[in-house]
Amino acid sequence: MKLAIIGATGSCGRQVAAQLLEREIIPLDGSLHLIGHAGGAHESELWGLRADLHDAFADRAPRLEVGTDVATSGADIVVMMAGATITSLAADRSKLAATNRAIFEESAADIARMDAEPIVIVQSNPVELALHVLSDVVSRHRILGAAAWSDSLRFRREIAADLGVTRPMVDAEMWGQHGDHLVPMWSTIRVRGVEQSRVDELIGVATDGRTLADLPEEIRAARTQALSLIERGDVPAAYAFVQAQLPDVRAAIKPFFTHFTAGRTTELATAHAVTDVVGFIGSGAKMAIPAQVLLNGEWPDLYGPVAVPVVTDPTGWSQVVPEVISPEEQAALRDAVAAISALNA
Repeated sequence: MKLAIIGATGSCGRQVAAQLLEREIIPLDGSLHLIGHAGGAHESELWGLRADLHDAFADRAPRLEVGTDVATSGADIVVMMAGATITSLAADRSKLAATNRAIFEESAADIARMDAEPIVIVQSNPVELALHVLSDVVSRHRILGAAAWSDSLRFRREIAADLGVTRPMVDAEMWGQHGDHLVPMWSTIRVRGVEQSRVDELIGVATDGRTLADLPEEIRAARTQALSLIERGDVPAAYAFVQAQLPDVRAAIKPFFTHFTAGRTTELATAHAVTDVVGFIGSGAKMAIPAQVLLNGEWPDLYGPVAVPVVTDPTGWSQVVPEVISPEEQAALRDAVAAISALNA
């Protein structure tokens, strides 16, 4: 495995590098290429990051390289982490599109000059816009977004907390958009070691009197309230407010709470999800996970970038996993595609 991280000196990029080495995802005969922007502090920081990684993981690190052009890396997997992140003035991920589109286009041009077509794993936001831009230079089955996996891990964590079990016991997924149009797949939730009546009760309480069509506005309203409390300096009240929400809303807004209170961003959880996805692909085994992919009608009547369950393998993703879902979930998925399409236009 030869892996390159575009945006390696950012908070999340650094964590991806560290977690890849900590978990020994890249074999010793492989390489990790740290790619930063040419000129200025980011280029200089690459050298310090490499030195720090060597000091931490010298006994089991692959070859570490630094550079400003991914086209010269020879990587077979490229992780896209570059781009601006949310601010208090632009808490909606869609507001990042104007800034990050140019970064995505620059990265796509660099990837297009690579000798061989890599697999590209995207975690930059808006993740669906990045997939849309990169699809001009990379085959769609070799591009996937890791944000759906991080959304699903958060959703699993919230359900597990409500049931008093550990997250690995919960199978739950978020599809749709990585943003306000998340689609919690209540109909596909499974929990091991818990009586089905308890799971049904949790789902019933969480969905009673609500529709998935209302969820985007619920997310926006809850996010606004939480950020208002943070801006007033009442972080404990903001945390209590977030914790009082239902599991799907908690999973959607807790990253914003973390982003604005942890000092930087959701770097640990974000990097954890990316490292998982790299590990799935690098393992050589087929794995079914939710991911952002570019659909071409594989899910009936859906086209373009959106999160659905897919089978990953060493070549990227091979097929969409057929699932029987409710009419309401199908409608929410179509709404998510429409919202994504409007953003990417």
